[in-house]
Amino acid sequence: MLDATPRATAPELAVAAAAPVPMPVSFAARCTRALLSPWSRLSLLIALLASAAVAVLLFEPQRLLADGWPPQVSGAAATMVFAVAYGLCTVAFVPRPLLNLGAGALFGSQLGLAAALAGTVLGAGLAFGLGRILGQEALRPLLRGRWLKAVDGQFSRHGFRSMLAVRLFPGVPFWAANYCAAVSRMGYVPFLLATALGSIPNTAAYVVAGARASAPTSPAFLIALACIAVPALAGVVVAWRKRHHLRGR
Repeated sequence: MLDATPRATAPELAVAAAAPVPMPVSFAARCTRALLSPWSRLSLLIALLASAAVAVLLFEPQRLLADGWPPQVSGAAATMVFAVAYGLCTVAFVPRPLLNLGAGALFGSQLGLAAALAGTVLGAGLAFGLGRILGQEALRPLLRGRWLKAVDGQFSRHGFRSMLAVRLFPGVPFWAANYCAAVSRMGYVPFLLATALGSIPNTAAYVVAGARASAPTSPAFLIALACIAVPALAGVVVAWRKRHHLRGR
């Protein structure tokens, strides 16, 4: 009885032999892929921020910055150490006004302003980098609401101008602005430049207030308070007038 099974021709056998054989994915490769996935990185970011917030609640580093600064650290070294500590504290959600007041009380108006601004830019850069690397890829698909899309579009298209306005008119929490910018398509350089320039007036007002807190009736202290209150009020007015644009109307 003849065999009716079709036989492969020589060219077909050659093609089959040359075709790559799929290799099974190793366990290590699967683990690496899972650890580097967008949601794993976002989970890591949330864990880091939660740990930082808990550390602030337990150890209260802001009290060290404002009240218990080591006396053996002084001069330029103290300013640099304070700036680094300032930046780390802002990433851990310590309010900047408290840190700015401490900078003024510890170093005076000029050195205090330099330390506070350096810490502001450092903290903003750290938060932006963490948000961009660990959170952007997972969070961008979730920007579906009209308000979220409006904010994202504003930051992505007009990054420098939008961030400068946010820093000049207080009202948006420092950490929230950092992570919103990180999730958007804003560039790193415009973000840092707008942060540095836009933070000068408000930071200077708090630093001067901290430096002159021992004389609450002095003109410098009263002017500093006015410089704190007026931009805050202006920010509220601008936000109220622009509310329809943020809703997508």
